[in-house]
Amino acid sequence: MSMSLPVCLPFIDGVSCPTGQQDIPLVAPETGVTIGALREAGAEGVEAAVASARAAFAAVRLSPTHQRIAWLQACARALSGAAEEIAQIICEDVGKPIRVARFEVKRGVEFMEGCAAALPQINGEVLPVDATAPGARHIGFTRRVPYGVVGGITPFNAPVNLLVQKFAPALAAGNAFIAKPAPAGTRTALKLASLFIEAGLPKGLFNVVTGDRETACALAAHPGVSVVSFTGGTEGGDALARLAGAKKFVAELGSNAANIVLADARIDEAAKKIAGAAFEASGQQCISAQRVLVARSVLAPFLEQFKAAAQALRVGSAHDPETDVGPMVHARAADRVMSFSEDALARGACAVLEPTRNGAIVSPGIFTGVSREARLWCEEVFGPIALVETFDTVDEALALANDSPFGLQGAVFTQSLSAAMRFMDDFEVGALWINEASRFRLDLYPFGGVKRSGVGREGVRYAIEEYSQVKFIGMLA
Repeated sequence: MSMSLPVCLPFIDGVSCPTGQQDIPLVAPETGVTIGALREAGAEGVEAAVASARAAFAAVRLSPTHQRIAWLQACARALSGAAEEIAQIICEDVGKPIRVARFEVKRGVEFMEGCAAALPQINGEVLPVDATAPGARHIGFTRRVPYGVVGGITPFNAPVNLLVQKFAPALAAGNAFIAKPAPAGTRTALKLASLFIEAGLPKGLFNVVTGDRETACALAAHPGVSVVSFTGGTEGGDALARLAGAKKFVAELGSNAANIVLADARIDEAAKKIAGAAFEASGQQCISAQRVLVARSVLAPFLEQFKAAAQALRVGSAHDPETDVGPMVHARAADRVMSFSEDALARGACAVLEPTRNGAIVSPGIFTGVSREARLWCEEVFGPIALVETFDTVDEALALANDSPFGLQGAVFTQSLSAAMRFMDDFEVGALWINEASRFRLDLYPFGGVKRSGVGREGVRYAIEEYSQVKFIGMLA
């Protein structure tokens, strides 16, 4: 007699809540085996979560800064104590290589510690309201205050990091938080929520609604949610923004990251860094390198070293600590990546390194001669394939790099300060790295996109400011 599989239920007010009806299967990407299910919380579950969060916010709305710091520090310790267990969940549910999953959990701990450390520096200002005659004998100042309830809708690819990137600054600013994780990130989110409540976080300050699109839409549209924060595809962002209406909307959306290699770059260093940025973690990062633009005079040595660096990456089981490229999140994602490859080849591209597929695992692929009409040039592949295109001048490199509706994070490799300055001015991205590849990211700087890549900024201090609002107070002296 077979045992029934576990069902992930919404976590509301500190307990699992059997609300909602339809169950969605959870499939381990490496084995293709169904390991459980999750409940579609829907409008009913969202209603319960919002009521809990609003009550919790009302209870702690005036909590002092030191109390919020203490909560963040307690949550960080709880996550650190369960680091290996959570890394194993990520490895099984997402297919992320275990070494990378362990690093992600560590980064999540450090991010919460960073929010706790930054909180005392989130200040208001005194305004010279007496600069005009009517303001004489008046004083004015600002302070930052919370919105109320923040709804965070997160993708599968970094189920700890991208959840903590929303929860910790929202809590630091004084809000209650409701998470709607992607299905593959649901067990991770539920584990975090229970850990944080056990660590002393008041019930209702971190609720989790489980499900897929129906629940995400209900959360974004709910009038009791004051801020919606979304990380995911641009089409999904458009739909959620329409549902959110006039409320605050923060979004990190699609990308098609360009990495530019000038003739004076250190070719070996650029090739290795861009290969890691393109292919590690199966290229399932919003800032993974996709379009690699190389000065024509150094194409041959770069391509040779880029291919060698890609072939040196270990492709295999996510549970192997040596693996660099594990399975994609599910078979449909692997299907999509292979369709990009087929489309590029059908439009005349040449495979320098042709990707192969084994179940949900796709090996690195490198293409040259990719048509501007090919999906690999125009869309976000979100997988381990990249194209290499040549240019002759900086103007041409910029035109190629900016030939995209996206503008999240880019990279330029050069030893020329004047060339670097040119790209700083004219490369249409929200963040730019010089001599680091596009997937390099630190949590202390403002991270976010331009054009169709989103609105708002993440990063410790910048995210706390996004989840708080400025309030002015004036008085007659």
